[in-house]
Amino acid sequence: MIVLGIETSCDETAAAVVDERRRILSNRVLSQDDQHRPYGGVVPEIAARSHLDHIERLVRLALEDAHLDFTRIDGVAATAGPGLIGGVFVGVMTAKAIAAARGLPFLAINHLEGHALSVRLSDDIDFPYLLLLVSGGHCQLLAVEGVGCYRRLGGTLDDALGEAFDKTAKLLGLGYPGGPAVEKAARAGDPGRFDLPRPMLGRPHFDFSFSGLKTAVRHQVAKLESPLCEGDRADLAAAFQAAAGDVLEDRSARALDAFRARYGEAGPLVIAGGVAANGYLRERLGALAESRGTRLVAPPQALCTDNAAMIAWAGIERLTLGLVDTLDFAPRPRWPLEDLAAARPCREVSR
Repeated sequence: MIVLGIETSCDETAAAVVDERRRILSNRVLSQDDQHRPYGGVVPEIAARSHLDHIERLVRLALEDAHLDFTRIDGVAATAGPGLIGGVFVGVMTAKAIAAARGLPFLAINHLEGHALSVRLSDDIDFPYLLLLVSGGHCQLLAVEGVGCYRRLGGTLDDALGEAFDKTAKLLGLGYPGGPAVEKAARAGDPGRFDLPRPMLGRPHFDFSFSGLKTAVRHQVAKLESPLCEGDRADLAAAFQAAAGDVLEDRSARALDAFRARYGEAGPLVIAGGVAANGYLRERLGALAESRGTRLVAPPQALCTDNAAMIAWAGIERLTLGLVDTLDFAPRPRWPLEDLAAARPCREVSR
């Protein structure tokens, strides 16, 4: 089984071809960073126009890289939400057109499910597992029981961690995209120089909050001389990253204990999403998992950030189960993973 995947939910235009043996036959990703950098963030109209300009070429290149044509494809999967609706429309309509013209199954993929299942593409792990999904728009802890079967334990009450990274980078004048810039600056910084808050630390639930942490960085910046010197930037970046690490570790530890109590096993801790590419946070969570008698599993960095390989793989997982969508499926700017679970209650927790 071979599936073509298309991803256009934010500011990466991507197309990939993946087979059921977990081989990534091609994985084309076109970044829009240069187009959005002058604005310090993603401009939806610019993103949608760029997707429209490049998606046809990327699909062609992905097929060429895989040494295939449409006659060898068994299905077409596209991110159908959540995301910036203009970009989502571009990807969905492209996939529908291919499916209709070639008589292929169409698979409308939830972008978050793409992240949730990406570790099964890279590491072939069994269900169930605990997922920490952290990206620019999402921060949540989920028990992944099966394809389409997700039990949400907790999520952010305000900002996602990726958004907090981006806004912190902007406050510090570190450039865009913010996550890698903060991580790079933090390597030379002293995390103990600034006392930043750890929102929700020790609370008896699994939720996150990063708005107060972001605001605390802004207040510290206001107290310092302008423009900030390199040392100030590095120390604030390190303090912010350390605070974020403390919060993720605390929330994940509580969730791991609850996961073990419910499923009777430790199970791996999986981290996915754009923020999962952060090496410091991976190290912190790896130590946590080891202390709980389990392990941290994370996709390679190329599968953490937005990509079409994970969408193609989610398409394979769903196509294998006969979960095919009709061509009247409507793209969705908001699409919680819990909606998938409501549509297909999970009956099994094994592979």
